Amino acid sequence: MADHIAAPAATRPQISPDGVVSASAFGAFPSIAPGSWIEIYGSNLSATTRAWSGADFSGSSAPTSLDGVSVTVGGRPAYIAYVSPGQINALAPSDAPLGQVGLVVSSPSGVSDAYIVMVEPLLPGLLAPTSFKVDGRQYAVALLPDGQTFVLPPGAIPGVPSRPAKPGETITLYGIGFGPVTPNLPAGTLVGQLNSLSNPLQVLLGNAQTTLSYNGLMPNLTGVYQFNVLVPNVADNAAVPLTFSLAEQVGTQTLYLAVQH
Repeated sequence: MADHIAAPAATRPQISPDGVVSASAFGAFPSIAPGSWIEIYGSNLSATTRAWSGADFSGSSAPTSLDGVSVTVGGRPAYIAYVSPGQINALAPSDAPLGQVGLVVSSPSGVSDAYIVMVEPLLPGLLAPTSFKVDGRQYAVALLPDGQTFVLPPGAIPGVPSRPAKPGETITLYGIGFGPVTPNLPAGTLVGQLNSLSNPLQVLLGNAQTTLSYNGLMPNLTGVYQFNVLVPNVADNAAVPLTFSLAEQVGTQTLYLAVQH
């Protein structure tokens, strides 16, 4: 009798309302940008749960499919870093068309309806996860020169080594959505050379202009930018406002860093 009972039809992927955002730790904006990390939320997005591994890469090229799950943005294939039934993490292609476009998830169980998302030419966001929210203030993730200690008030987050930055030190910030670099390095290819942003970037601590010794895509990754910032001579403050502008577009995040002489 079992031979005559039809198996239930697989349910095709469904993207939730408001289910596409730029990477949540970098601002979680409702729009996205070419070459930027995005998160897709919904149901039946994948039958498996896993992140990409080295075996999924073809040389330095990231995969456009994991376990049969793929994403297109305006018809262009994205790069798939993580799949699960409820979430996909993907890197939007550098040639994603601008404006309102359809984002579609495909899997072995079917194809989702197109989710209409706005693709902006630039949508910069600095790494600032909710775990770095201290006393109601959102701190950016910034590493001190030792590469292990974070720029925060001492003991701000249990188990996280931290201290304020000192004027004259170079700290490192991380971002997504900062646009093209020179030489051109398309999204989805592991970065193998130093580069610099094609658009002008200004970073301020308080009202003080900083000096950038590096502002480009981070080596050995794809889609993540690195900014080496010389801390200017600002007054001691556990919460110095951190602001930036890219091509005269002011960043929308409200962020802080700790500075002490």
